[in-house]
Amino acid sequence: MRDPQVVICTDGAPRDRYFWDKHGSREAYADLRRAEAQRALAQVGVQNVKFLPPTPNPEQQFLDQDLFLNIRAALERIDAIVSKERPDALLTLAYEGGHPDHDTCAFLTSIISRRRVLPAWEVPLYHRKADGTIERQCFMVPEGDEALFDATPHEVARKQKMLDEYVSQKETVDLFNPAIERFRPQAAYDFSRPPHPGVLNYEAWGWSMTGAQLVQAFRCCNKNHDSPLDMKDPGSAIRGFA
Repeated sequence: MRDPQVVICTDGAPRDRYFWDKHGSREAYADLRRAEAQRALAQVGVQNVKFLPPTPNPEQQFLDQDLFLNIRAALERIDAIVSKERPDALLTLAYEGGHPDHDTCAFLTSIISRRRVLPAWEVPLYHRKADGTIERQCFMVPEGDEALFDATPHEVARKQKMLDEYVSQKETVDLFNPAIERFRPQAAYDFSRPPHPGVLNYEAWGWSMTGAQLVQAFRCCNKNHDSPLDMKDPGSAIRGFA
């Protein structure tokens, strides 16, 4: 990615007090998450980062875990950014049932990529397998077009410096291997169904939303949009939008 432009779609601070209580307030936790993201990106010289506002007020963002409740507004704002910045490609997270915001980003990207005729790519983070264990950094259903980036020691060290900036997320970040980078053209997901028929990760964690609720939100959005197409053409080199 020669000239990445990063869009962060939520404020990183859920409604549940469990996540932010030790930081004093939900707003203070959101400020911390924002600062961590900025410092992490600065480690590799990324200056063009946008925090997606839910309203014309640039000081506000969509709440963590709530993106699926605000799909239409998020779609409008992302589409406006893509229209202005004119990226060569889109990069998003896999539809894997790990986190509701990640799944929603996958859906939003599938809509934007079709609307703007842009190749879309994806990376995996984590999903829950049938036996209840969590698989990280591996696609849930391989399709034969996955690529594994062979990072140099210098690149791994740079990535580790980025990860180290996420102090509030250390317990989670430490579970990932900075040497692993997998990606592929975004799969032709059926967003009218949950990512898999088993218990999704956020359901197992007892969060307030279910895969069925996300799917219903996707269906409502798709009333005004055709179903996402199968984006198999990698197109130009990944650059522009992340």
